[in-house]
Amino acid sequence: MDAGRVPDRYLTVDEVAKLLGTTVRFPRRLIEERRIEFVKLGRHVRIAESVLASYIQANTVHIGTLGGAA
Repeated sequence: MDAGRVPDRYLTVDEVAKLLGTTVRFPRRLIEERRIEFVKLGRHVRIAESVLASYIQANTVHIGTLGGAA
């Protein structure tokens, strides 16, 4: 681990769903479709906070970037 780096917190599927305001089915589907990076510890699945933040950033639609008439 890097000296100045804060280690990631690993979230359960339930915690991810709660943060996103969805049911647990949505993050489970993201995992099944390999649309989000995850860690598998035995039968337990975890998603790093930084991975979730990157997923949210990558899927955020910014106003004015869709093209069309301005």
